[in-house]
Amino acid sequence: MMETRRGILAVVGSAITIFWPGAFIFGFPGVMGPYWQNSLHVGRGAIGNVLFFVLAAVGIFMFFVGRWQEKFGTRAMTSVGAIICGLDVMLVAYASTLWMVYLWAFLMGLASCFVYIPGLTTVQRWFPQRRGLVSGIVNLMFGLSAAVMSPIFGYMLQHVGYVSMNFSLGIIAVIIGLIAAQFTEVPERVFAIKTGSPIGQVGPSPDMARSLTVKQSLRTSSFWFLWLTWALQGAAGIAMVTLSTTFGLSRGFNLESAVVILTAFNLANGLSRLITGYLSDIVGRNPTMGLTFFLAGVAYLGLPFTSGLPGLAILAAIIGFAFGALFAVSAPLAMDCFGAKHFGAIFGLVFTAYGFVAGVLGPSVSGYMLDVTNGNFHAVFVYLSLCCLCSALFIRFVVPPRLLPAE
Repeated sequence: MMETRRGILAVVGSAITIFWPGAFIFGFPGVMGPYWQNSLHVGRGAIGNVLFFVLAAVGIFMFFVGRWQEKFGTRAMTSVGAIICGLDVMLVAYASTLWMVYLWAFLMGLASCFVYIPGLTTVQRWFPQRRGLVSGIVNLMFGLSAAVMSPIFGYMLQHVGYVSMNFSLGIIAVIIGLIAAQFTEVPERVFAIKTGSPIGQVGPSPDMARSLTVKQSLRTSSFWFLWLTWALQGAAGIAMVTLSTTFGLSRGFNLESAVVILTAFNLANGLSRLITGYLSDIVGRNPTMGLTFFLAGVAYLGLPFTSGLPGLAILAAIIGFAFGALFAVSAPLAMDCFGAKHFGAIFGLVFTAYGFVAGVLGPSVSGYMLDVTNGNFHAVFVYLSLCCLCSALFIRFVVPPRLLPAE
């Protein structure tokens, strides 16, 4: 009973710590993009690069955080992430050049690394029979946070002011994040501290004992098909963070109405992470992801032919739902394929596709396509649809290897 309660606290703590990085990554650029364009006198392609720097940091540091957490523990990692997240928001309050915004984006991506991988690791180790569900809960907060905060960001920008808003949010993020981080340690470390035994002497779970090493994982086709899926579906999903508000403005909506499209995307993105995580425990990881990716591809094709705000919001929600499935289901799928012992490092390597490739293929390419074609969203959405449809095919080939050698 005590172990179950401690595991629930780990899930709650991990979900709370991921809330603020999720809100700033998935919500802040979409709302602040028009403000940065006007104040810094830059184009849409330059603003699209903001998410490239977020993802570049993810690509660089996610693997290292996965390694570091094995040495220092998940609680220490999430505490560092909370501090970076809050201080970074205060830093961008004084952004006078585009490169300061890019620095903010890079540091926010770094903060998310220190929170995301440790959070997924600890909840799946506490509840190995419900990996999809608990991974979905953490990912729910990662995506849903932007749906909650995007309207608040817009309101605070107009009524509080840019600098005051950033300082208030930064302080809140640090305080809440540090408190929640204290409950995010993995069970092996908690039990070792409780019994006074060295951590290395705590017996591993069966999942820990049947794990592939990083090198072994890299030799499997499953790893590379998962990597390609993250590159393409990640690009198609993250691109909507910057495109949604801009597309709404191009259709004649004011900023508050255009943000509704972004809010619908993020709301579905968040809810999907719980729903698809739970469903993947029942119907399977691959069918769950493949269906949502296919529907996202169809939704992208429908966007240029839709003019009403409700229709646009529904299509954006379908795309967000698939984006949420990518996050929620990939983690338990990776642990199913490669085991738990080196999950952080292996999943961190998968994230290099998201960090180094998706950021370029998604927001950056989309932004420059709009600049070159004088705002032709039709061409951009066809391109992103193809990314989704290819991902729906690739994910079917991500399967557990026949044999998982014992360490």
